[in-house]
Amino acid sequence: MKILLPLVLSMATFARDAAAQDEQCAGERAAMVETIRAYARSDAGGVGRPGLSDRVLEAMGRTKRHLFIPARSCAIAYADMPVSIGRGQTISQPFIVALMTHLAEVAPDHVVLEIGTGSGYQAAILANLARQVCTIEIIPALAEAATKTLADLAYHNVNVRLGDGYAGWPECGPFDAIVVTAALGEVPPPLIEQLKVGGRLVMPVGAAHAAQQLTVVEKIAPDKTTTRAVAFVRFVPFTRSKN
Repeated sequence: MKILLPLVLSMATFARDAAAQDEQCAGERAAMVETIRAYARSDAGGVGRPGLSDRVLEAMGRTKRHLFIPARSCAIAYADMPVSIGRGQTISQPFIVALMTHLAEVAPDHVVLEIGTGSGYQAAILANLARQVCTIEIIPALAEAATKTLADLAYHNVNVRLGDGYAGWPECGPFDAIVVTAALGEVPPPLIEQLKVGGRLVMPVGAAHAAQQLTVVEKIAPDKTTTRAVAFVRFVPFTRSKN
């Protein structure tokens, strides 16, 4: 017993520290949601009153963003700013994640495609709203890390695939909504093909390392879409396979 006592005390201290961090993060996460709500109602992001959907804000409030960034810091995770996740990639500003999710109009029975898994955070938000999420990441280390994080957090309705997202994931579709988290000068035609009639695609359109237009494409007939630009944004470039 004397030998085990330091280990028991260490485990108790770890559990106490983890509980304290969870409490701190819960408070900062709630503050983040209020910041997003206020920003949306100011129409700074082109949302228009009365702001973002309650379902999206609830998903943002439930999802532990600090577990999807390398530092696992509450202060960094719940500030309304992008965060580096390594390999030249970022986890998007929370308001932009909320805005893109809102614009996709995800319903509980929907199947959603995400291009650019990154840390897995956007996929987790979508998983709180949809029946199934299929997400593609081209960087092996990020795909592996996101798969583990999502599994550890019991997001069982998310499938992660390693590959070039330009071609989409036809076997997982067709899709009610598609969210693309990297910028490209055009909307990839295969993604439009895999979008259901009545579905929406949300992505930044424009040149790399420049201001892009956050764009919503709605498929109103098998061969017809409407497109509207919502706001200026700046995303990392859409990475293509070299093969």
